[in-house]
Amino acid sequence: MTDATTPVAAHKAAVRAFAAVRGWDPYHTPKNLTMALASEVGELCDVFRWLTPDESVAAGRDPKLREAIADELADVANIVFLLSEHTGIDLSGAVAAKLAKNALKYPAPAGAEDQVP
Repeated sequence: MTDATTPVAAHKAAVRAFAAVRGWDPYHTPKNLTMALASEVGELCDVFRWLTPDESVAAGRDPKLREAIADELADVANIVFLLSEHTGIDLSGAVAAKLAKNALKYPAPAGAEDQVP
């Protein structure tokens, strides 16, 4: 699976199925998922804690740190997908709408163009 070839819907379906098989759905309320998301973001922050800016840029090239970053980033994404499912929010549509709002709020410098779909 790669970002270039995997639709968001496929990830959402996989995460939903994973949770369903384990009987986790009753615990996946929007509040609980939001709290879990905050916890997972904290674990991602922990990977970078105390690194200098240059070390943080290089972290993705260190095999051990790269794996830790990938694991925590995946946990964050999985919970985002579940939260999207349990709130009925189309994630792709929400991202596109927010980019459009941000383009108005933070205009690009003269001569630069936003590539918002």
